[in-house]
Amino acid sequence: MDHSTDILCERQGAAGLVTLNRPRALNALNLGMVEEMTRALEAWAKDPTVTRVVVTGAGEKAFCAGGDIRHLTDLGREGRKAEALSFWREEYRLNALIKDYPKPYVSLIDGIVMGGGVGVSLHGSHRVAGERYLFAMPEVGIGFFPDVGATYALPRLPGETGMYIALTGERIRRADAVLLGLVTHAVDSGRMGEVRETLIAGTPVEEALAAASADPGPAPLAAHRELIDSCFSAESVPAILRRLDEAAGKGSDYAGSLAATIRTKSPTSLSIAYEQVRRGRSLDFVEAMRTEFRIVSRIIDGHDFYEGVRATLVDKDGAPHWRPATLGDLDPATVEGYFGTLGADELEIA
Repeated sequence: MDHSTDILCERQGAAGLVTLNRPRALNALNLGMVEEMTRALEAWAKDPTVTRVVVTGAGEKAFCAGGDIRHLTDLGREGRKAEALSFWREEYRLNALIKDYPKPYVSLIDGIVMGGGVGVSLHGSHRVAGERYLFAMPEVGIGFFPDVGATYALPRLPGETGMYIALTGERIRRADAVLLGLVTHAVDSGRMGEVRETLIAGTPVEEALAAASADPGPAPLAAHRELIDSCFSAESVPAILRRLDEAAGKGSDYAGSLAATIRTKSPTSLSIAYEQVRRGRSLDFVEAMRTEFRIVSRIIDGHDFYEGVRATLVDKDGAPHWRPATLGDLDPATVEGYFGTLGADELEIA
């Protein structure tokens, strides 16, 4: 299959322009896209005629809905795990390149941004949200874990909102994204094209974005911040659930809804995600990416990732059978094993 048009990397005016170009697949990333984007970014970093990078997603539904998870699980099932891991290895290296990119890196996000899409936007210097912006890290619901730099980024969000995002997979819309710092600017969808052209024309980045910025309106999450910080600061996932249950018992429908949501997720994934956010507070970005590669190298040998993808994306029955089925059945030593070093197989980031 020809993937040569899955991503378009071209110089236009003052900009290195990246277009994620798989609209029918919600611009999901594959290995070829990751490799081509890496090559372009490395070249533009050294090109004095490129003064900023602009990243967009084709179509109106999604900036990028993640990695091509179905393909990756197919590789795992077929015993081609090394091929699957080569995707994550290169993806995580790309995330690190973006995090330390020497020029303004502007993502124009007007639609779904999840998983791998977060990895190619959140770590850049400027994240611009249109009205259709919809962010989530829903990985614990498919037996996976919040990766692409979430180990570093989520603990650095205000209060316990990073832990809340990791364990619930709740969707975050534009006003809340501004509140949390997930985006740097809000722009009306109708002006996204204008912003892109202004950036290509060479207008200073801050000036171009400030001129088009809009008021995103009130942030619904602000009303729940106290509850989130109180409940999600507990010492374990079961303890978080206990606090949410207590709040629900005192009349908080929101707490009851969050607890019910968490209980549908993979117990193994929840425990990994909790530990990621806890450990990530003290890790630099490169070490966070190494940690994630250690986890994914074990996840691909497990059960829940394949079962979660089956239930969500293949059979779509919404009824995954997790192993173990409950948090109480999970051995803490099992979770610890996901974080162990890989020796010669460690992720190397130049």
